[in-house]
Amino acid sequence: MSLEETKQLLRSHRISPNKFLGQNFMVEPSLYPKLCTHAALSKGDVVLDAGAGFGWLTCFLADKCKSVVAVEKDPQVARVLREQVRDFGNVAVIEGDVLKVPLPDFNKVIAIPPYYLSSHLVTWLLERHIDCAVLILQKEFAAHLATSVGSDKYGWLTVVTYQSAEIELLDPVPKVMFYPQPEVDSIILRLKPWSKKPFEVKDQALFVRMMKWLFTQRNKKLGKAIAPFIRDNFKLSKQDAENLVHTMPFHDRRPRELSPENFGAIADALPN
Repeated sequence: MSLEETKQLLRSHRISPNKFLGQNFMVEPSLYPKLCTHAALSKGDVVLDAGAGFGWLTCFLADKCKSVVAVEKDPQVARVLREQVRDFGNVAVIEGDVLKVPLPDFNKVIAIPPYYLSSHLVTWLLERHIDCAVLILQKEFAAHLATSVGSDKYGWLTVVTYQSAEIELLDPVPKVMFYPQPEVDSIILRLKPWSKKPFEVKDQALFVRMMKWLFTQRNKKLGKAIAPFIRDNFKLSKQDAENLVHTMPFHDRRPRELSPENFGAIADALPN
């Protein structure tokens, strides 16, 4: 699981790290116990390892929990992964896109996913019933999830994540811990679903769509920003949409100024 072992695997299997797939392999095994501690891993847990790579983390997890679901998209890397875990009877290797392939049930996630997958993976996990997810993510991306109202990093994913889970930024992960080295540093992040959400909304899917739309218009007043969204989603005339907007809370404020709870109130003021 060292840098040299990783390079040797790449050479012997004639694999070149695929930049398009975000292949930066973790070569610092001292992080694995930290990930398990942060996830409070126990022998009863079934863990998803999304973007399992050559399986160094997968093998470490297999000794600590009931079973591991190791998902790898790259067919070449998945073949090596199967070889690496062949002595573990509690590891299921699944080749494909973790967001699309059928998966067995799991209750925790411990993973070092490729950077390009971060946003989609987080939103996908927020929709699932898990105990927690401990992920190594790009430091800048993680900062977007954990930022506060008014920050330049505050966005739709900040709001949607806050509504669903407690977010904690934990240990730094310097880029030298990967091969090949990425251009940026990473951090360990823990997502833990709230036992009781800070606020509920009537229609979660509509709420997420609204958030994505509003933060493309973050500096406009809410009334102007949301009117086209209302017209498109509820098939209202321009006049009817504008009439509705004037009855909505916070219509004279800007999305970048509003708290997650404010957005919940806005979503619930939309037509049923």
